[in-house]
Amino acid sequence: MIKRVLRSAIDEVAQYSSVTCVLATAAMVLGVGIAAQAAQVADQPLAVNPYTLTPERITASTAALVALVGAVIGGLAVARSAGRIGAGTGRRGAIVALVMGPTGLVIGGLVVATADGGLGTGQGLAGGIVAMIVGLIGTALGGLALSRSSRRIA
Repeated sequence: MIKRVLRSAIDEVAQYSSVTCVLATAAMVLGVGIAAQAAQVADQPLAVNPYTLTPERITASTAALVALVGAVIGGLAVARSAGRIGAGTGRRGAIVALVMGPTGLVIGGLVVATADGGLGTGQGLAGGIVAMIVGLIGTALGGLALSRSSRRIA
């Protein structure tokens, strides 16, 4: 019975284009993620005062700050490698951004992975998410600046 249902589902999916399949898979993963998040709401610890600095919030804020510095230095390195500011190639700034961006990304990811509760519980979840996003941006800018600086040298 299950085999027949799965076979018919596979046959129906095969009729659609690959874009539709990717969108359906993304919707299914998103639905499972939302369901898991809804199931976790009941297990969340009590919220703390928004101004209370918990150790997790301090860690997440530090990660976000490290990632932000990496993104800013990466942006300056991209501008320098394009010849907009300064006379250098921006290679040193690109390397600094490629170190600080992933550092903020990894620390933010660890904060998100170890958070017991949701947003507003003092676990630093929002700061960890921000650190991950900004760290990814810093990494991308550092990589772009590094590739441009090596092209400019040659």
